[in-house]
Amino acid sequence: MTEKIRWGVLGAAKIADNFVVPAIQRSSNGRVTTVASRDLDRARAFAGRHSIDHALTSYDAVIESNDVDAIYIPLPTASHVEWCRKALLGGKHVLCEKPIAMNSAEVLELIALRDRTGLVCGEAFMVAHHPQWEFVRDSIARGLLGELTLIEGSFTYFNDDPNALKNNPALGGGGVRDIGVYPVVTTRLATGLEPDRVHAEVEFDPRFGTDRFARCTAGFPGFSMTFYCGTQLSRRQHMIFHGTKGWLSVDAPFNPGTYGLAQIRHRSDETGQTRTIEFADVDQYQLMVEDFARTVLGQKMNLVFTLENSLGNQRVIDQILS
Repeated sequence: MTEKIRWGVLGAAKIADNFVVPAIQRSSNGRVTTVASRDLDRARAFAGRHSIDHALTSYDAVIESNDVDAIYIPLPTASHVEWCRKALLGGKHVLCEKPIAMNSAEVLELIALRDRTGLVCGEAFMVAHHPQWEFVRDSIARGLLGELTLIEGSFTYFNDDPNALKNNPALGGGGVRDIGVYPVVTTRLATGLEPDRVHAEVEFDPRFGTDRFARCTAGFPGFSMTFYCGTQLSRRQHMIFHGTKGWLSVDAPFNPGTYGLAQIRHRSDETGQTRTIEFADVDQYQLMVEDFARTVLGQKMNLVFTLENSLGNQRVIDQILS
């Protein structure tokens, strides 16, 4: 294998078009060689925007291509496991958009398939690669906040388009799967802990059948986490980590740069001061695809965000939606 991973992309989704494919093309160790869309004109237009050599109409043909080492899957959630399975069985490494599955049993299936094939398979949680979350994790670990007591979060946007994929339950739509995963995953990444109880109040849109608002509480060893997510509220995201001696506020926890500045405010009871830590010029998508490629190339042992981590997150989501 060359020192650059050759990527194939299944679908011309917005997340691929705006963020992930540009990140791969900028990366030091990867390049997209092939894209497929059911609509050939759309595939060709996508390929032209990103200087991709091959535009196809068959996802299977991308997997079968000798010009592709790894597959990126930005398809609707309900299709993720099907195409992860096909790609792994076709001998390709896989990076799949979140959530990688509809339930925990499907994640377990992917873990078994990954182990059977010996290929790399991961979920595209870009936040796991942003240095602001390393800072939060290290701050908690070294007692900067004293005893961590409470975590609060939110993630909302407004979309009531009846034609939107995110409002289609058959495709895995709904707010919890789309954005509720982020407060959960960042809490777990920052603390290294799993909840022992989960409670949620979920409101469904009678027009679409998808969850449009959820208020969730999870009990962790030594602290609690509460958050809300919604798909018919004005845009907001935040995460606050509150301890006995101070707090951290992550101002743009999930989409730094597009939502707001990548910065963390730290308030210390000891000094009585609030300081701001900035993380400028960081592309978390590029860090993610470069980390994935290094793992494929054997330059590092494990992904930052493994399928085992995906399983932990999915178990929480399953409880929220049960």
